[in-house]
Amino acid sequence: MDHEGLAKRNLAIMWFANFFIAGSMTMVMPFLSLYIETFGDFSNEYVTTWAGWTFAITFVTAIIFSPIWGRIGDKFGRKPILVAMAFGLAISVFTMGFVNSVFQLFILRLLMGIFAGFISTSQALISTQTPKKISGRILGTLQTGTVTGTLMGPLLGGVLADWIGFAQAFQFTAVALFIAAILVLIGVKEVRLPAEKEEKEHYSKKEVIQHIVRHPMLLMVLIISMFVQIAHFSIQPILALYVAELNGPANLALISGIAFSITGLGNLIMTRRWGIIADKVGYDKILILLVILAAVVYFPGGMVTEVWQLVILRFLLGVTLGGIIPIRMAYIRQEAPIAIQGEVLGYNTSLRFLGNVIGPVMGGIVAGFYGISSVFYITSALLLASGIALFITKWKETTTTQADQTVISKDPAKSSN
Repeated sequence: MDHEGLAKRNLAIMWFANFFIAGSMTMVMPFLSLYIETFGDFSNEYVTTWAGWTFAITFVTAIIFSPIWGRIGDKFGRKPILVAMAFGLAISVFTMGFVNSVFQLFILRLLMGIFAGFISTSQALISTQTPKKISGRILGTLQTGTVTGTLMGPLLGGVLADWIGFAQAFQFTAVALFIAAILVLIGVKEVRLPAEKEEKEHYSKKEVIQHIVRHPMLLMVLIISMFVQIAHFSIQPILALYVAELNGPANLALISGIAFSITGLGNLIMTRRWGIIADKVGYDKILILLVILAAVVYFPGGMVTEVWQLVILRFLLGVTLGGIIPIRMAYIRQEAPIAIQGEVLGYNTSLRFLGNVIGPVMGGIVAGFYGISSVFYITSALLLASGIALFITKWKETTTTQADQTVISKDPAKSSN
């Protein structure tokens, strides 16, 4: 089979693997805070705070391991890493169904972080086999697998929690993770495009860092990844409690699942389309637009009085966030040489996971002191600041480039140096 055929097969297999991974991981999110409540008679502040910490702790270890996995993948391939991650996640989640205290759940989610980079590693695998000019479309297509799983996961998780109980839902989730591991093990054959003529084949860790620092827009895109995740995850662990405030306890797990899933629907509708648009218009321009639009639609979430209003706003949030991940990945694909893309994406994943740590903890603390509505206002401000920072960096980059071109045009001798 030629490179193009293998690339298409890998994309199809990773689409389904990401579907199972994302679906299984998000199944538990709607009822994580409710699961903690079953361990004892706790105050609302205790539950919101520990829901944030328990959700976030997975990403503490993930922050450490993501660049390591990325560098190993650049040297030895990503398939073995993906298989190990999927099996590790399956075992971790299966065991969570047997815990009987918050501390036990906390420790298991901490250990789970070692294997938490499956989706980002799969994106790196597909990125390095994809030509730059279509990376937005291809990575957007891959993202639809993640989004579809994210869309169905919370809804299925809510149904399972109401039907068979929280502990059994964890065990059911582990089955989907085992399926993802087997799909990758049997079906994927890793390929990558050759390095371009001017690119080196090997880079030291210092050279990778220097490449990032010397490209301000690339550095800013990596940093903004953290703030987007802070914004996205600040409300996640306590969303079920917000739904309870708006709607009462009836069918709480199911309605919370809908509130989670609707964001994925908006994401699913637009993620590939944003990728195609960005391939034509420019990744940086569309990224700036989407971050600012996300800030606009996040703000009213703190003022809703009915669940249906919250659902509409979360759908619009999904529409705006739908392109951020594939476009961000495509931009990195454009700016980082093939030989270091795994490590650069590893740093990007670490910053994203740092945002995943800060977001839920921040959301839990803010909600405990000032109410859940205030989380929406702070989140909106963070997104707006991120969009403005991206715009300023892009403007400075454009101005510098134009100035350099002007100097060269006035002094042709410099262009030959």
